[in-house]
Amino acid sequence: MKHSVPHDLPIPLAKKAADAALKSYSERFAEYDPQIAWINEQLAEVTFRVKGLSMKGSFEIRDSAVDMDMEVPLLLRPFKNKALEVIEEQITKWIDKARRGELA
Repeated sequence: MKHSVPHDLPIPLAKKAADAALKSYSERFAEYDPQIAWINEQLAEVTFRVKGLSMKGSFEIRDSAVDMDMEVPLLLRPFKNKALEVIEEQITKWIDKARRGELA
């Protein structure tokens, strides 16, 4: 499952916004045991558990978008749209904060 969230930020600031969004998501949905690992300055791997199943994916910071690619097990596909909605909401919120200069 692939999805992109557009942004108009420099890559380092877009990374800060994406990192803040992922951390906020992790706190908000701690019961899913989200794990985030930045592989490099533009690529993060993410895993979490839902109903005993593991989901994993990646977030890549590009020049004009944050690209998400999630592996969704068949049993969890009914939840994929909600997951995308929540993740996109968090990324968009933190991109807006970065644009307003609210990220250090």
